[in-house]
Amino acid sequence: MLYFKRMLSMLYYSRVSEQDRKKADNMKKIVLTGGGTAGHVTPNLALLPHLTDAGFEITYIGSYEGIEKKLIADFNIPYVGISTGKFRRYMDPKNLTDPFRVIKGYGQARHFLKEYQPDVVFSKGGFVSVPVVLAAASLHIPCIIHESDMTPGLANKLCLPSAYKICCNFPETMEMLPEKKAVLTGTPIREELRKGDKLSGLNFCGFTANKPVLMVIGGSQGALNVNKAIRDALPQLLERFQVVHLCGKGKLDNLYLNTPGYIQFEYVKGELKDLFALADIVVSRAGANAICELLALRKPNLLIPLPSSNSRGDQMLNAKSFEAQGYSMVLDEADMTREVLVEKINTLFDNRISFLEAMDKSSQKDSIPTIMKLIEDAVLPKE
Repeated sequence: MLYFKRMLSMLYYSRVSEQDRKKADNMKKIVLTGGGTAGHVTPNLALLPHLTDAGFEITYIGSYEGIEKKLIADFNIPYVGISTGKFRRYMDPKNLTDPFRVIKGYGQARHFLKEYQPDVVFSKGGFVSVPVVLAAASLHIPCIIHESDMTPGLANKLCLPSAYKICCNFPETMEMLPEKKAVLTGTPIREELRKGDKLSGLNFCGFTANKPVLMVIGGSQGALNVNKAIRDALPQLLERFQVVHLCGKGKLDNLYLNTPGYIQFEYVKGELKDLFALADIVVSRAGANAICELLALRKPNLLIPLPSSNSRGDQMLNAKSFEAQGYSMVLDEADMTREVLVEKINTLFDNRISFLEAMDKSSQKDSIPTIMKLIEDAVLPKE
């Protein structure tokens, strides 16, 4: 009798397991990849709820201990770490060893993709994405690549021939990409940023409702020169604005802690949406994700791009494109004096309606529906 019961139990669980397997086999699967900086991860995070709603099973491939692993950890998504290396344009001893790490990562990614059999790969870039995209292409898995900056970075350049479609933020980028692959989409932004409450922002900052608010964003690491210029200009700015200043980790200045109408934070997390809802105008660096958030949230902005001497010049190009499209004003850091900064901010506020009208006409501010359609179109029906 005991033997008979065990046999029935085994048959039952075998049947359940088979049903689960068939259900899993019929589920659409997507692999997300991208890392190295938060900018190569946060757009992927913005897609997560939409992919889930569309019935996708999601797995993330990143480096062993990169920032992407930390950011993904909060979302209960399977994470696969692989070996990766950086492609440098300058002399460095690691240039001799990193190609072997990339080759190893390619083998690891290919082994996983062959077993997992995803329908599509979506890559946000960064060097960890290179072995993943190349491995997927070798298995004939369609890959959609997203390029945030106006000029493609080296990692994405290596992946372009393997791409099914290439999403981009700027009209100018379309001319640099294969014609039949390029799609002007903009960057996915987190839905929660659209759900801010102005009153909550006022309470959080201790501001009043009868004076406009200037928001200053220096990026996650802050921007020393921008921070200093804003603080030097506070006497003039506070005559017209209340100022909320996200100055970066370790960049608080105790001299200004009790300045009426001015509040500074190293960074904010859950309250960021309320600060965006509160802000009438914004001063910001010109990272691609940051300016796409400003566009999507319809925030007239003054961009102070990172100088070319401190970068590959992508922020300068990003800012000039947004200026040409009527979304932003631009101030080169080399030209930034207290007087010029105050004048630019006042001009931005006085002309904010024209910037809002230009943003309303943009096709780049609602990127998620466009990208989701590309992903769905890439998914082939199962046999």
